[in-house]
Amino acid sequence: MTATPGTPGPQARPAAVDDAGAGAGGLGRAGAAERIDALERAFGPLDDPANPLGGAALLAADAAGAVLPEAERVLDAYGLNAEFVPAALGGRLERMDVLGRLLRPVFRRDASLGFGYGLNCFFAATPVWTAGDAAQRRLAARILLEGRRMAVARHEVAHGNDFVSDEFTVRPADGALVLDGSKSAIANASRADGLVIFARTPGVTGSRSRSVLLLDRRELPPDRVENLARRTTTGMRSAEFGGLRITRCPVPESAVLGEPGDGYELSLRSSLVIRGLIPSIVLAGADTALRTTARFAARRRDDGRSSLDVQHVRDVLTGGFLDLLLIDCLALVATRGLHLLPKQMSAYAAAAAYLAPKLVSESMDEMSAVLGEATFAEDGMYGMFQKQLRDLPVTSLGHAGSAGRQVSLLPQLPYFARHAWFADPEAPAALFAPDDDLPPLDLTRPALLGDGDPLAATLVSSTDLLEDTAPPDGLEEEGRAVLRFLTRSLTTELGDLRKAFAEVPLSDRSALASPHNFGLADRYTLVLAAAACLGVWRGRRTAAGASGTFLADAAWPTAALYRLCRRLGLPLPDRPTACERRVLAEVLSRLHGRRSYDLYDSPLA
Repeated sequence: MTATPGTPGPQARPAAVDDAGAGAGGLGRAGAAERIDALERAFGPLDDPANPLGGAALLAADAAGAVLPEAERVLDAYGLNAEFVPAALGGRLERMDVLGRLLRPVFRRDASLGFGYGLNCFFAATPVWTAGDAAQRRLAARILLEGRRMAVARHEVAHGNDFVSDEFTVRPADGALVLDGSKSAIANASRADGLVIFARTPGVTGSRSRSVLLLDRRELPPDRVENLARRTTTGMRSAEFGGLRITRCPVPESAVLGEPGDGYELSLRSSLVIRGLIPSIVLAGADTALRTTARFAARRRDDGRSSLDVQHVRDVLTGGFLDLLLIDCLALVATRGLHLLPKQMSAYAAAAAYLAPKLVSESMDEMSAVLGEATFAEDGMYGMFQKQLRDLPVTSLGHAGSAGRQVSLLPQLPYFARHAWFADPEAPAALFAPDDDLPPLDLTRPALLGDGDPLAATLVSSTDLLEDTAPPDGLEEEGRAVLRFLTRSLTTELGDLRKAFAEVPLSDRSALASPHNFGLADRYTLVLAAAACLGVWRGRRTAAGASGTFLADAAWPTAALYRLCRRLGLPLPDRPTACERRVLAEVLSRLHGRRSYDLYDSPLA
């Protein structure tokens, strides 16, 4: 049977990195940094008008609603799909923090390319890696390693992100299963050979009413599967959001992932993995937005002045960079936590996926005021900002995803208030150290509800450290006093949250769902961001060879915590203007030095 039209063939060996060693895509022995740098170089400079993979070409493709073919060929040659397949099955997936970083060179340029080409394949494959048997895992691995696509059709939820409410149903018939129904908004619907379908069993209600099927479309009767029309979207215009209609299609019972009725739990378990990646893809787009704004602000006018002469402009650039560092600290915790804290990471993944889009959205609103009318440019030097602004709501998976992340947080907070806060030991140092090794990735281990909160304990221990008689690692007294004041304020906030949630009955879902408690959950995510920031900073201060680097400097955590305390309405010390000047200098240094706006300070093409 022939492949679905539009499906690429087997992935070629990437010429740019042939010397990296054998393995999937020629990158088998290459380290994370080498693979990321190779992908960045393969795309070339985003701001070069002559680059056929640069911003001008990507904006033209976006306007046409088409993926840039040359960009897909780069990912074919790189073998991006191998990054979504566990190493035990022939791929390169070993660490979730590395996967988050690998996505950034793509999402800095084009969310449609990053999501449509690859990340959606990982979303579809996650239930297979989580609950599939050996044969199902081999099938999914084969599809991806051959350079083909996978797509996922999830079940409908209240206030979902679908265009209409539609679904698939599956019922037993004559020793097999029969699949029926349609769904009109599936990413890569017509391009995918591998289909992961959440289907309802008619007549069954409750949490066991849905099952998940893994299907190879090439093995299905062609007359039972129909592609539906593509939907037009405001964001990610080049990504294909089409649909499928399946009519009385026989499928084998062996297609069911896990057990019949596992669909709801599988959806929740998959979300633990997916949420950890959302901060990285949101951050990548915001990196381009901040770089665009910084370039605009730094340009010199005929009179020699620039927008940087205005304090508000300097504040926007400083605040935007601090938000990206906070997001990356949470991204580090959410992804490394899958390996190190599988029984506690669910709250961190939900908090990271909730807070990252929120911070970026507000920061980009501030950047819009700096750009003025250039915000609306759809081509030229500043056109990428408008594209990132349109793409953000789609890359963050929409408003329902935001509310769902808060809902998954709330039931855990009364338990933390009674048993974890101010009682747990702090998180292991390896949680904040991207260069440290990790235990093997096992997606069957993460728990849906956490049994502790070691990240919050990191905030408490950091406060104790800063209040010790001896400054940590020679931190000068004035800077230490400001940072100590801020950490104490945040620790007091954690204490107030403990009092509030200790009064909520553990089983009272209606009390948890009050607007007041949703607001408290929002405050909790900001406290976690502060804890993650302090964990990263403390780790960099003691890391070999990190002395004197930006991340080892107390300026950025001081300015970041000041920004968080101001958002929370907490008592504030005098504004740390010297720290903010140090952060702004880093923004401009990375702009002119062509380095990324994240924890890794990676070189850009």
